[in-house]
Amino acid sequence: MKYALYTGCTAKESTPELLKSTLAVAEVLGIEIEILNEASCCGASHLQDFDEFLALTLNARNICLAEKRGLKLVTLCNTCQLMLEETKRKLDSDEKLREKVNEKLKEIGYEYKGTSKVQHFLYAILEDIGLEEISKHVKNPLNAKVAPFYGCHIIRPSKTHDGDNLNENPFKPNAIESLIKVLLGEAVDYPLKTKCCGFHVDLQNTPVSEKLTASALVDAKENGAEMMVTPCPLCHLNLDVKQRSALKRVNKEFKLPVLHLPQLLGLAFGIDREKLGLNHHVTPL
Repeated sequence: MKYALYTGCTAKESTPELLKSTLAVAEVLGIEIEILNEASCCGASHLQDFDEFLALTLNARNICLAEKRGLKLVTLCNTCQLMLEETKRKLDSDEKLREKVNEKLKEIGYEYKGTSKVQHFLYAILEDIGLEEISKHVKNPLNAKVAPFYGCHIIRPSKTHDGDNLNENPFKPNAIESLIKVLLGEAVDYPLKTKCCGFHVDLQNTPVSEKLTASALVDAKENGAEMMVTPCPLCHLNLDVKQRSALKRVNKEFKLPVLHLPQLLGLAFGIDREKLGLNHHVTPL
C-alpha cells in the first residue's frame, strides 16, 4: 500500500507532531508514504472566497501530483480534504470547467485527468487496511474514555463519502468510534462532536470562536471524556493550544488532553511518545 501524502501547511509547521505520528503509524501498518513536497496550500476556504478559479487551478495541480505518481492522494487536514475533494468533484462533473483549468495548467506542464482518489487518512486506512488488520497491531489497549471530535469539514457536505465503501453517515458518523473500539478504548458520545471548533471564525470574531471551542470541550468533559481525539490539525489548534483561554471565556477550568488521530493509534500500537510528538502539546496527556 502506497499513498501520495498531501500534508497541507499545518501538519508541517504548526502541528509537526501530526506528520511525525502519521509517518510512525504508517510504518507499523505497512503503508509507504510519498510526501508531495512540491504541493501548494489548498486555500483553506479563504482563497476560494477571493478567487475561486485560482483555487481550483492550484488544487487541480495538487491532485495532478498524485495522478502523475498513480497514487491515491491522502490528506491530514479536514479543510484540505474539503478543498481538494470539492475541486475534484467540480472538475470531474463539469467538462468545460475542466478544460478551462487544464488550459491554465498546460502552461506549467500539467493536465488534470481525475484519476486519483482524494481521501482523508482516517478513511483511507479504514478502507484500505481495515479494522481487523488494525486491531492486530494493538499492544497497549487504550483503556480510556475517548471523545471523538469530527469537526465540520471531514463529513460535510453529505456527498463527501459518495465514493467510499464505508457507508459513513455524515449526520451520525462512526469512523472514529470504530477505531477507538478496536484500540480497546471506550468512545464517548456527545452532541457537539460534529460541530465547528471555531477555527475559521477566529480572525473575524475571537470571542465567538473561543465559545465554540469551549462548548465542545465542556460537552465532551461532562459526558465523561478523559481525552479527545480529532482528525483535523486546525481543530487541534483550537482544542489544545487555545483550550485554556477558551475555557476561561465560559468560566470553566479543567485540562482535557486532545490527540491527533494518528497519535491515538500510535499509543495503542506501543509507539514511543516522543516519536508521536506528544511533547508538542500544550495540554499534556
